[in-house]
Amino acid sequence: MAEEKEGDRERLDNKLGDIEIEKPREEADDISKAYNETLKHMQEGQVIKGRIVGINPKEFLIDIGYKSEGTVPREEFFDPSNLKVGDEVDVLIEEIEDDEGRIILSKRKADRVQSWEKIVDKFNEGDIVEGKIVKKTRGGGMVDIGMEAFLPSSHLTFKGYGKIDQLLGQTLKFKIIKIDKIRKNIILSRKEAIQKEKEFSRTKLMETIEKGQVREGVVKNITDFGAFIDIGGMDGLLHIGDMSWGRISHPSEMLAVGDKIDVMVLDFDKENMRISLGIKQMTPSPWEKVGEKYPVGSRVKGKVVNIVPYGAFIELEKGLEGLVHISDLSWTKRINHPSDILAMEDIIEAVVLSIDKENKKISLGIKQTESNPWDMVEKNYPAGTKVKGKIRSLIEQGMSIEIEEGIEGFVNIADISWTRKVSHPQEIFKKGQKIDAVVLSVDSAGKKVILGIKQLISDPWPELSKKYTVGSVVGGQISKIVSFGLFVEIEKDIEGLVHISEIMDNLSGRLESLFKVGDKVTVRVIKLDDAQRKIKLGMKEFYQHKAETEVPKEVPEEGKDAGDKSERGT
Repeated sequence: MAEEKEGDRERLDNKLGDIEIEKPREEADDISKAYNETLKHMQEGQVIKGRIVGINPKEFLIDIGYKSEGTVPREEFFDPSNLKVGDEVDVLIEEIEDDEGRIILSKRKADRVQSWEKIVDKFNEGDIVEGKIVKKTRGGGMVDIGMEAFLPSSHLTFKGYGKIDQLLGQTLKFKIIKIDKIRKNIILSRKEAIQKEKEFSRTKLMETIEKGQVREGVVKNITDFGAFIDIGGMDGLLHIGDMSWGRISHPSEMLAVGDKIDVMVLDFDKENMRISLGIKQMTPSPWEKVGEKYPVGSRVKGKVVNIVPYGAFIELEKGLEGLVHISDLSWTKRINHPSDILAMEDIIEAVVLSIDKENKKISLGIKQTESNPWDMVEKNYPAGTKVKGKIRSLIEQGMSIEIEEGIEGFVNIADISWTRKVSHPQEIFKKGQKIDAVVLSVDSAGKKVILGIKQLISDPWPELSKKYTVGSVVGGQISKIVSFGLFVEIEKDIEGLVHISEIMDNLSGRLESLFKVGDKVTVRVIKLDDAQRKIKLGMKEFYQHKAETEVPKEVPEEGKDAGDKSERGT
């Protein structure tokens, strides 16, 4: 290269020498003066036009009208294969003469200067420009907007708009946030460009939006209570309750982020920039013709979609559910919880009992699909009918007896025995035991059958009043000892009470020490109460000697003194 430059100088010297020979001296001076004038206009950093005079695999030889040509590496040209000798190109003078006397040129820097001048002439800070993200750098990336501008990471995007690796090679819009004319640098913001676009879109959207409009949107985010839909620069809320006429547990059952969907504008607030959207409103409500499609009394099929303590919800179709109350599950079975007989997803048959269109409620019944067995109870079990059944439960007030599957009757404790005092049915009976009873009454509407056991036999009291007259002496057996006296069975199921005051003197609190259940005793009938069916007995005259010989051992001192005084007084 140095040899070529030296040759250029020799050729130039020879040319000047030839001019001096062929031209008068003054003409040569004029040429030299013009040449020197041209050189005055060439400055380092200046962009100037040059002509390609030579091409080799590594560089282009450019003539800019200087005494020697300059060179530009091939890689500084955007498309060097389309260039040929004679083409004009813009180059920047980096150095007029280096140590070897060469002129140093740059195509890349010329392009940068020209791009910079175009951009600063056309755009200001705050303007929106288009550019392509061409590479990732430390702290951000470089964007080609006609020249390379810097995009800081902090100004890249909002959440959900992608990372810089995903945006490489894409042509996007950016906002110019700083122009440094001294350093010839431009800083861009993708985030602020997006924000500006959104503000513009929101303003435009609010100018044209109306209730009832159907717009295309994109699902941006999903929450437990709904989804946010971008309908053109602004997000609206699609509440879970407005997604479908049917039951939805979570919005993700219908939607996914990125889905394109049509939505209806239900309401909007321009002041607070809020929009409510809906999907189900674009189709007719199934409740509009519910009475025509599901008339009261008709049989329907549906799927169990929810079970609660008070019943089960049955889906007849999407958006239309009816409730089977727990009381309408079975005519006869005792159901503590609907899950005892139903499970989720079960397909069941039911009868429409009532429709409340205004409050969107349908009452259904499963038991109504079958005949009511209680309708036949009164016919099958008239009063006076003798039945046999199994004891299902025992309570203090009485006991329940199953007389057929699902049909139970109740025996009140007062209807167990004519004569025996029963404190609790379990004193006589056990759960599961089979016993005879008689039907006393039937209430089909109230689903009640009243039974009696004592009514299996005739009332013994009229005969007892003749048999056990006042003053008669009878033998019996102690059946129960209580704090206030002794119950004595004078014949099977016939008991009388010997009050503590009728046993013997000075007996307070000592019955268990003198008597035991099963002891045989002699008693006298004191009174018969036909109204209350009670027999009052006395035994003092027969057991006073027992008290005199056995009781004093346990009588306290004060009691003993009282006894002594009593004896002295008699």
